[in-house]
This record gives sequence, C-alpha cells and structure tokens, in this order.
Amino acid sequence: MSLWKCEVCGYVAEGAEAPEKCPKCGVSADRFSLIDEATAEKIYRSDKTNDLHMQLIHLAMKLDGVACAGIEDNLDPGCVHVFELAKQYAWEIKQMAKAELAGHIAKGKY
Repeated sequence: MSLWKCEVCGYVAEGAEAPEKCPKCGVSADRFSLIDEATAEKIYRSDKTNDLHMQLIHLAMKLDGVACAGIEDNLDPGCVHVFELAKQYAWEIKQMAKAELAGHIAKGKY
C-alpha cells in the first residue's frame, strides 16, 4: 500500500493508487501526490501516538466537566480548591496534547 496526499486540502489516502476524487474536498486523482516511504513511515509510526493524544484530550475534557460540577456544588473551600486545580490541570493537559499534535502535523507526522 502507498500513501497519497491531496495537494489542495492535505487529506492522506491509502491505496495502490490515488483515489478517483478526494473524500474531503472532491478534487480529482491528478491533484494527489505519492508520499515518499520515509514520510509514510513517520505517518504510520505516529498514528498510535496521535490517537493516544486525542484520547488524552477527551479525558481532559471529561475531567473539566467533573471539575466544573464540583465547583458548582461548592461544598466547602477545600473541595472547591481541588476542583479548581483539576480544571486548571485539565486545561493544561489538553493544550499540551493539542500542541504536540500540531507539532506532529508540522513535521509531517499526521
């Protein structure tokens, strides 16, 4: 299998040849270019880590929701403080994971 990149939108397709049309933007196969083996290897190797970063972002979003519920409950200052810290850390984790994904994209590891 080979990887093909749409020159218009950046979509990456897998196959023996480029798709007849881009599933994302609809341009024809002649607007795809073959991705070299080294870059394709980066993409395949990064796939699992990128998925893990997305899971981390999802979990941070869930943590934020729990933290907001705890803040709203407002049982006592100690509890609120823990929930406020959890909300802050969830934001930081989410932003770090997003930045790492952006770095992967910039390095061709999408």
